[in-house]
Amino acid sequence: MKALEIGPESSDAEIAGATKGWVEANVPATWRDAATSGGSAAIRLVRTRADYAGWYPAFGASGLVVPTWPRGYGGLDLRPQQARVAEAELAPYNLGRLNPLGLNLCAPALFAHGSEAQRLRYLPPIVRNQEIWCQLFSEPGAGSDLASLACRAEREAGGDWMVTGQKVWTTWAHLADFGVLLARTDPEAPKRRGITYFLVDLHQPGVDVRPLRHIGGEVDFNEVFLDHARVADDQRVGAVGDGWSVANATLSGERQMVSGSGSGGVDRIGGSGVRRLLAHAPHDAATRQQLMGVYAEERIRGWTNQRVRAAVKSGRAPGPESSIGKVHQGDLNQRIQLLACDLLGMDAVAWEADPTAAYADGLPYEVAGMLRSRANTIEGGTTEVNKNILGERVLGLPREPDPYAAAPWKDVPRS
Repeated sequence: MKALEIGPESSDAEIAGATKGWVEANVPATWRDAATSGGSAAIRLVRTRADYAGWYPAFGASGLVVPTWPRGYGGLDLRPQQARVAEAELAPYNLGRLNPLGLNLCAPALFAHGSEAQRLRYLPPIVRNQEIWCQLFSEPGAGSDLASLACRAEREAGGDWMVTGQKVWTTWAHLADFGVLLARTDPEAPKRRGITYFLVDLHQPGVDVRPLRHIGGEVDFNEVFLDHARVADDQRVGAVGDGWSVANATLSGERQMVSGSGSGGVDRIGGSGVRRLLAHAPHDAATRQQLMGVYAEERIRGWTNQRVRAAVKSGRAPGPESSIGKVHQGDLNQRIQLLACDLLGMDAVAWEADPTAAYADGLPYEVAGMLRSRANTIEGGTTEVNKNILGERVLGLPREPDPYAAAPWKDVPRS
């Protein structure tokens, strides 16, 4: 299947017409009929996750998943305003982007620091959801202070690298084919200058993925053990020892992805949004006041996220501004989910679960969302770390004192 024959020279009418024609030719009729009759809720009744994943490569081949990316990478070369025209035609059909960690974490690093060969090799399969990605950054002793990581990569005589260490809280590693990985390549250098960024094949000897179950019963996170896993040097992104600079592109993309409404990535990390509450909550004056308070904050966050969303859609890494949405999202979504459980009343603490379902699937939607939202102020960089980023890189305040900033990593105290 070929990409649409539209580009930056196309008029808005041509882009809208081509997108509409593609929908009619490629989106299954049952999905289109459901969208017309009942919107997203009706679509979910006739389209399973497996159905969507099986069909998705057709979406990826169209160029409409990332319309502002160059054609060679799986896009259509459209300008942001033109992409919005195409997106308006797609919106009724709830065509969410799969492989968000590939699109939002790996891709920004490849655009900013990767070679042309790496972009041509890895970006198109990411767009088509044919190679799934995860992020191998955090470690048991290096979470908030990521730069203190201890996973080692040692270069062999032939040029390849052997990676040994442990990663933790790795989202969707149990589903992934590849991971972006930070490893220490020079323990004599200061901690931020002795790190290198790699692309690692997870389907190889020496990689062991072990799931970690959430409080709600589901599995998103994993710990990953690497024991002499091999990485070719052409899977290194950026210069040796410059991995911290490369990682900042990924970290900015991650913060933007988990910033909630309007972020362009995982739109709701932990539960439903205010619109669901507006549709189902009682309409007394006190409740309306609570709902409109969080609704107004959601709208403000959505507008704030648009400032960095254009960077991602253009293939550029968002800057530290992405931390604004991340800090706001973590606290706001927790308050939204607690409000949902308050409105649910006793059903939030007593329910009849389906004994045949997985634990999380047996929970009321609001309860599952409330439990999952506890992670919002930690994942994607803790709220405290992101506030430091905003203070230092956005507001220009002095850096937080670090007596070990220039010391060799091997001399830095750690647990």
